[in-house]
Amino acid sequence: MAKWGEGDPRWIVEERADATNVNNWHWTERDATNWSKSKLKEVLVGLVVEGEAGRCEISDLKHVEGEASCNSRKGKLIFFYEWNLRLSWKGTVRESGEKHKGSVEIPNLSEENEVDDTEINVSKKKGEGDVLKELMRTEGTTKVREALRDYLKALKTEFTLGMILPTKATVVGQELVTEQKLSGNTVQDSVSPQSLDPVGIKIPTVKILMREIFNSSAEELYRIFTTKESVQKFSKCPAVIEPEKGGKLQMFDGCVNGEYAELLPSQRIVLKWRCRSWPDEHYATVALNFKDMAVQTELQLECKGVPVSHEDSTRQCWKQQYFEEIRILLQQS
Repeated sequence: MAKWGEGDPRWIVEERADATNVNNWHWTERDATNWSKSKLKEVLVGLVVEGEAGRCEISDLKHVEGEASCNSRKGKLIFFYEWNLRLSWKGTVRESGEKHKGSVEIPNLSEENEVDDTEINVSKKKGEGDVLKELMRTEGTTKVREALRDYLKALKTEFTLGMILPTKATVVGQELVTEQKLSGNTVQDSVSPQSLDPVGIKIPTVKILMREIFNSSAEELYRIFTTKESVQKFSKCPAVIEPEKGGKLQMFDGCVNGEYAELLPSQRIVLKWRCRSWPDEHYATVALNFKDMAVQTELQLECKGVPVSHEDSTRQCWKQQYFEEIRILLQQS
């Protein structure tokens, strides 16, 4: 597999302002390496395995080597990933209370093999406690495979948000789903006049509420959302940022766009906001409230008018592509 950035340039089309690569029809690439490292750590570290022998837990992702990318060609997504992983585990024998440590090695997680066929090797430091090694070799291996499947599912859904643009017929079919999921910080919205698709079908919507704490001042966090240079740094894409009432907003290669409706420096931003995969001309109203807490800032997000069928992907967009990337930017600065 070619390393990221080393693909044959004859087959790679850069995104350009003149829309030459309409609907990602030509070959486009998106590097998923850094995102994958964070996701692998998220799904694997803290994994608990319990049985009659005792209790074990994946305590650390000690080594992660490899790369991942997603390619779009003629409306189809093609995934490349190849990982060499080493995990640390610790456990306690139920009867004796003895504590032991070991490791789990996954030498070749790649698109060439099914997860069930991927090699997983469990080892333990010298001494007694082989019952824990056996527990990790059996129950532990099963749970690790489940976590790897979660990573691959996220790679093919969360990470690819907006890479493939549906046809109008597809969008209408998706939006006819009326089952409402009321869970976590989700509230059912009333259907507003703007939530009509081009053929007059009412779209069920939800309101998403999220709260995040950032190690920055409210002034700095506000600036990150309203300065073109900062937005391009955390989004890793060209952006259009016009921080004034009615000013345009475009991010993530056009996957997200809208306009600024209200700006109160260091306190509040209100956006007219949409994902490109949503029904035509359907926008949500996003309110970002900044609560200064001395050395930290609490960001309160209210996203009202999200199509029900896009609830999960929208929540992940804000969490993965906004908040987590902003945290990385703050750490770097």
